[in-house]
Amino acid sequence: MASIPWQPRPWHLRAAAIAGLLFLAVFGWFVIDLAAGVPNKKELAAFSDMASANILFDAADREVFTIAREHRIEVPLAEISPNLIKAVIAVEDRRFFEHDGFDPIRIVGAALAVVREREAVQGGSTITQQLARQSVGREKTLRRKLRELLFAAQLEHHFTKKEILELYLNKVYFGDGLYGAEAASRGYFGKKASELSIGEASLLAGLLKAPASYDPSTAPQKAEARQTVVLKAMLDSKAITREEYDQAFKTQIEIYDGLRSEEQYGQYFKDEVRRQLVEQFGEERVEKGGLKVYTTIDPYMQRAADAAVDQSIAEIEKKLPRSKTPRDPLQAALIAIDPDTGAVRALVGGRDFRVSNFNRATRARRQPGSAFKPFVYAAAVEDGFGPDDLIEGLDEPVEASNAAWTPDDEHVDDEVLTLREGLRLSSNRAAVRLLTTVGLRQTMKQARGFGFDDLPAVPSVALGSGEVTLTSITAAYGAFANNGEVFHPHFVRRVVDENGKVLYENHDTPQQPIRPVTAYLMADMLRGVIDGGTGYGVRQMGFNLPAAGKTGTTNDYKDAWFIGFTPSLVAGVWVGYDHPQTIRRNGYAAELAVPMWTRFMKAATKGMNATWIERPRGAIRDVRFNPPPAVLESKPLESKPGFWSRIFGRRN
Repeated sequence: MASIPWQPRPWHLRAAAIAGLLFLAVFGWFVIDLAAGVPNKKELAAFSDMASANILFDAADREVFTIAREHRIEVPLAEISPNLIKAVIAVEDRRFFEHDGFDPIRIVGAALAVVREREAVQGGSTITQQLARQSVGREKTLRRKLRELLFAAQLEHHFTKKEILELYLNKVYFGDGLYGAEAASRGYFGKKASELSIGEASLLAGLLKAPASYDPSTAPQKAEARQTVVLKAMLDSKAITREEYDQAFKTQIEIYDGLRSEEQYGQYFKDEVRRQLVEQFGEERVEKGGLKVYTTIDPYMQRAADAAVDQSIAEIEKKLPRSKTPRDPLQAALIAIDPDTGAVRALVGGRDFRVSNFNRATRARRQPGSAFKPFVYAAAVEDGFGPDDLIEGLDEPVEASNAAWTPDDEHVDDEVLTLREGLRLSSNRAAVRLLTTVGLRQTMKQARGFGFDDLPAVPSVALGSGEVTLTSITAAYGAFANNGEVFHPHFVRRVVDENGKVLYENHDTPQQPIRPVTAYLMADMLRGVIDGGTGYGVRQMGFNLPAAGKTGTTNDYKDAWFIGFTPSLVAGVWVGYDHPQTIRRNGYAAELAVPMWTRFMKAATKGMNATWIERPRGAIRDVRFNPPPAVLESKPLESKPGFWSRIFGRRN
């Protein structure tokens, strides 16, 4: 019986058509999806842009820090050692200059190398594919791999081989937060990428396979074994000679904590600079990087500041009662400023930046205690009082909030004191009496000129009942060393972008809250605090340069301050707890804060000349300066015009 030939029925045709359309739709979607992963010209141009580090320079224009989401310092290919280029090509893509982004021969060769060496001497992906992977990701799927190939083809089409190599060596990750050859070279060896030896270059190239596994800082044996693999690859590809191989193999490589060493000092300073950059230019601009930031830091002083804080906290804690269980660890802060410019030379905002990055020098507001008294005295001197004029009526109560109030004086029983004696002995009664004599309104107005804007208008402000930051009060003390001028403290001198355009330059002008003669007289009186008053511990610890300053201890011994200065440097220190509580019983600033200040200043001023502040020209005749405490001579309080008439001939 003859078979009946098969003939498609109408529903067969419809099903085939539908299946074909579905196939075309899925295939089209797949092609479109892949095409979506292929960059256009604009995206390729953006691909060559990469976030790089913002480089921070110190006061002498030397590189000290980098600020970046990724530690990267972009450099042209010409500034990368040929040794590193040869090492990378030998181990990552020997046929780099011969293929078009995809290398079938390399894939077969990589497989054979695994069988022969029992280790992945080289991978199957080319340098161009690895570069493309920076955008398409590392997901292990067929779709991702096809996108990578298409992206690599586009890179090969739009960039030259040298441009691809330059992009790769600036983008690739070398571990420990270091991106690109320049950052890696500085981070591991403390040198530029152009200076790498064959041994150093082979070690860096070996990191590319698995940066965490071959980190020479944490896995030196694995790093050395991987370096040997790279050197063999360089020898096999004739990138180096046998003699160069032997020399590199024998040479001991020293790992230098380069860029990473920035975390060892000045962390609070660096963080404050970053905060100000973000405030000025925005987070996005700072993350993009490429800024050259010229700061005011003195690395030597900064290290001295870090050491002084660490040593002093340890010393204080040794003497704390064992039964004391504080809610939080003891903290300290230090800031050093050039009084002539307001440039911050050193900054410590706490005991450990890694534990707490809260900056207690710039952001914490605390009562300064007696450290505020010099500003009350300055208002009095501006108003006509002289250092040796008498402050009388110390036993008389002061009206405060419609009630009589007599401040406590733990160590001063005198009924009459000169201004010089009152400041040297840190008499509470003398400070409050002086404030009420000059007038609360006038004193507060004077304080605002120093930068204190939010102080309570009450008599106890003379004893430091208001709240200030360590930075603001230290800057204000700078007026006594700088003819009465107060500069706003600054951390950044200039900011320049990657094209050399100046984006910011500091041109702050000072305020003049007091006259030069007042500043000089205040500096002279404050010398007495160090030479024979509450700050005498400075001399006992061996700091011999002419200096002046004032201690400050708050109620219940919760805060300890000392702010002092020489003609060229003013520094302030604070000790206390974040949640205010007694540091220790009878914990005066003379014992807690003065040693920290002295340790820092002994190191920071080493080699400086023993000079003092010059008298203002044509002023101050017939006035004695800083006589020894034992021979201080008292005289009746003269009328205010009388004192100034001795200086200027008439009241100004």
